Amino acid sequence: MSTIKPDTAVFELNRYQPEFKEQLWQYLNRRVSDWRITTGKEKAKEYAPLFDRIEKDYGVDRGVMLGLWGIESAFGDPDVQKNHMRPVIPALAALAWGEPRRRAYWEQELLNALVIIDRGWSTPEEMRGSWAGAMGHTQWMPEVWLNVGLDYDGDGRVSPFGKPDDGLAGTAQYLVKRGKYRAGEHWGYEVRGVGHTGREGASRTYDAWQRAGITRADGKAFPQLGASARLWIPVPGGPAFLLGPNFYAVRSYNPSTNYTLSIVHLGDRIMGAGPFVQPFPGGERTPTLAEVQEIQQRLTALGFDTGGTDGRVGNDTMVAVRNFQRKVGMQPADGYAGVKLLARLRQGL
Repeated sequence: MSTIKPDTAVFELNRYQPEFKEQLWQYLNRRVSDWRITTGKEKAKEYAPLFDRIEKDYGVDRGVMLGLWGIESAFGDPDVQKNHMRPVIPALAALAWGEPRRRAYWEQELLNALVIIDRGWSTPEEMRGSWAGAMGHTQWMPEVWLNVGLDYDGDGRVSPFGKPDDGLAGTAQYLVKRGKYRAGEHWGYEVRGVGHTGREGASRTYDAWQRAGITRADGKAFPQLGASARLWIPVPGGPAFLLGPNFYAVRSYNPSTNYTLSIVHLGDRIMGAGPFVQPFPGGERTPTLAEVQEIQQRLTALGFDTGGTDGRVGNDTMVAVRNFQRKVGMQPADGYAGVKLLARLRQGL
């Protein structure tokens, strides 16, 4: 610690939240993207034996694991690690020193990180993560790494970096131990017929929901009529859902319902399901990979730097979109790279 210089940039990152005001359909479209679905299918094939083993050992469905892996680190993409991660020890040291609201928490996470190094599981150089100290394939905080992590590949250390074995298996163990994940149950379903079925949030069996007139939006049968679920309608007039216990198990990883919906929906799409049947009011379809690339190429050609033209929408692309929207008077200037924006870009400045 004698050579550590606190990473004081984390104070601004802690207080500053991106000013983009995304509607839920935009949030989902950006995360459940064509690139993530295509890449997820490739990863599902590449790591099929690993997912077979995790499902056997922990009962966590591979779709959930693929969705979480895709959302958290773009399937361990080294470009994410290189361009968007920072040394964790200086970040945690700064937070432990200068963030009074949660000082005890940051102090403990700094100590946890040092214990990990002391055990020989990692090095300060390898430990790069978010401003808050989350690291690796599935963005473990040091406490998770230390207490729930697994040496699943048998190399003598627990690591969320490198091969995805430890990261994915440790996260499956987290979902079981801390989220109470139930093997063999789906997270839930998009449903229809919710007009007069009782209040949102009420828990009933699928059989009871079915008798109240609720059916799956895709027309298929509920496979486990005795399992329970809660009704959730995130946006009036948009898709409605029955959420089972495993939705909340995934939510234990990050207490955001929208985030959780993006994970389980991405997982379903990777495993072959279609988009939601009921559209969101005022929403757009998700742009294809080629369309996102065209958006980036056209913005870059007009002088709005997107930081690349790979079809993946990050903060640079969103800033470029918003600057273009402001220049041409598009309202709202929300930074959303969608099909309406592409139509406007094709008209030029």
